Amino acid sequence: MRVFIQSIYGQLLLSLYICWRGYQALPPKKSWRIPYLLFFVIELGIFFFGYIGKDSLPDEVMIPIFYICNTWYIASLYITMMLLCLEAVRFVHKKFNILPLFVTRNWQTTKLACFFLVLFADIAIMYRANYAVRHPKVQHLYIDIPKQAPGRDSLTVVVMSDMHFGEMIGPSFARRYVELTNAQHPDLVLLPGDMIDYESRIVEENHIEDYLLQIKAPLGVYGVNGNHEYRANYHSKQKWFAKAGITMINDSVVAPDSSFYLIGRDDFINKRRKALHSLTEELDMSKPVIVINHQPYSFAESVLNGVDLELCGHTHNGQFWPYPLVMKLLYECPYGYYRKGNTQFYVSSGTGFAGPPYRVGTVSEIVVLHIRFLSNNSKPAV
Repeated sequence: MRVFIQSIYGQLLLSLYICWRGYQALPPKKSWRIPYLLFFVIELGIFFFGYIGKDSLPDEVMIPIFYICNTWYIASLYITMMLLCLEAVRFVHKKFNILPLFVTRNWQTTKLACFFLVLFADIAIMYRANYAVRHPKVQHLYIDIPKQAPGRDSLTVVVMSDMHFGEMIGPSFARRYVELTNAQHPDLVLLPGDMIDYESRIVEENHIEDYLLQIKAPLGVYGVNGNHEYRANYHSKQKWFAKAGITMINDSVVAPDSSFYLIGRDDFINKRRKALHSLTEELDMSKPVIVINHQPYSFAESVLNGVDLELCGHTHNGQFWPYPLVMKLLYECPYGYYRKGNTQFYVSSGTGFAGPPYRVGTVSEIVVLHIRFLSNNSKPAV
C-alpha cells in the first residue's frame, strides 16, 4: 500500500498527461474545463497531503487517502494505455490517412466522443477489478501423489496465500475467506506467507484473529513467513499468528497425523534460512512430502530433495495486466499448476491483494487441493 502512495513520479506524469489530453478534447467552455481541472487539483492535493504526512497522519486519515489516490493511480494506468492507443491511431492516420472523412471533418466531436469512451471504459475496468477482489474464486485442483500415506488415502487442503490483512483488507474480507474455507470442509489449511500487509497493529485493532479462529480443519492451520512478515513488527506478528490459531512452521517439519510430512520454508528474504536438504535428510521419504514456501524460487532444489508437492504464492500473477506477462519472464512458473521431474507445484495468485483493492486480468483465489495418495499399483486420475 505504501509503495503506491510513494509513486510520486507516476502520479505526476500520468495525471499531467491525462489532464493535458482531456483538456484538449473538451469543448472550450469554462463550464466544462474548470470542473475538469479542479478534479486534478483536488486529487493531486490529496496525494501530496498524504505523501508528506504518510508517517505522521492517523489511520482514520491515511486509509481514505490510500484508497482515493491508489484507485486513481490504477485508473490512470489504464486511461494512459487507452490514450496511447489513440495516439498510435492518430500517428498512423498522419502517415496513411486511414480515418474516414466523417471523423476527420468532425474532429472536435470525435475527440469528445473518445473522451467519454475512455472514461466509461475505465470505469467498467475498475468496477470489474474491484469485483474480482471482493469475490475470490474457489479453485479446485486434483493432485495424485504416487506414495502411500499410512492410514489415509486422500487429503483435502485449502491454500490461502497473500491475504495481506491491513489497511485495505479487514474484517469483511476475513469473514468471507473463512466462510469459503469452511464450506470446503478441509482436513488441513495452509497459509504460504504475506498474511499481514505491513503493521500488525491494524489486524490487532480489527481483531482479525477472531475470524481466523473460526477456521475448521481437523489437522490444523499452518503458515510460513512471506516477505511482508519481515517489513515491520516481526515479533509482534509472530505472537499474533499464535493468537489467531496459526501454527508457524518456518524452517521446520511437522507430521499432522503421522501419515505425511509438511515442511515449512522461511521466506527467501531471510538469507539464513535453512537449506531444504537439512529439513529432509532425516525423513522417511517413502511417505508423501508437502512443502509450503512463499516465493516460487528454486524449483530444482525441491526436485532434487524428493519433494512431492510444493505450494507457493507471492507473485499475485502480476495482479494488474499487463504485469502477468512480466511475471512469466521473472519466474519459472508465476501462476498455476506446474510439474518438474517428479515434483508437482502450485503457485497461487493470492487470496488477497497488494496495494489498492483491484485486480485486472487476474483472480483472487482460495485453492482447494483434492489430494489422492496412490500405491504403485493404483491408477492415477484422468
